[in-house]
Amino acid sequence: MNLSPAIDELVDALRCLPGVGPKSAQRMALQILERNKAGGERLSRALSSALASVGHCASCRTLTEEKLCRLCASSNRDSSLCCVVESPADIFAIEQAGSYRGRYFVLMGHLSPIDGIGPEQLGLENLFTRVEQGEIRELIIACNPTVEGDATAYYIADSLEDENVIVTRIAHGVPVGGELEYVDSGTLSHAFAGRKPMMER
Repeated sequence: MNLSPAIDELVDALRCLPGVGPKSAQRMALQILERNKAGGERLSRALSSALASVGHCASCRTLTEEKLCRLCASSNRDSSLCCVVESPADIFAIEQAGSYRGRYFVLMGHLSPIDGIGPEQLGLENLFTRVEQGEIRELIIACNPTVEGDATAYYIADSLEDENVIVTRIAHGVPVGGELEYVDSGTLSHAFAGRKPMMER
């Protein structure tokens, strides 16, 4: 737009957010400057504070300002269950579902040799150490159903083959309430491959 260097800088900065393109960033910037300067100041303070204080949990690697996140510090969680996820956003999704009461381990990504992301970058040695300590009875792998996610899941399972731990993977398939005609072929393939008997015989 080149009307104001400060506005241009703000618009450009807002584009670092996922899903925010030039038009969306422009609308956000003008909304803050025209109608909600107090909200903009609050956003600025919250962002500065979070950037200065938030790090990684010493146990599960999720984002927190404490040494241990609230989930790892809670005595109400089942420490014999550990769910491996790719990002902190996955924890939010699982917690909102409300059915899982175990602990987590956050990879902060997935294996991708092309991008230089190997086991070291994902902190897998920390995960394997936790398993070797014997407290984890079941390791639930909840990586995304992508090529990289599958490769990461198989690497973890293969690395723990000789350990006394059950390694499981969350099911992938047709969503509840979904109609088959709208489901993509990859999802249908996963659903057929992961089918289970309706009644035990």
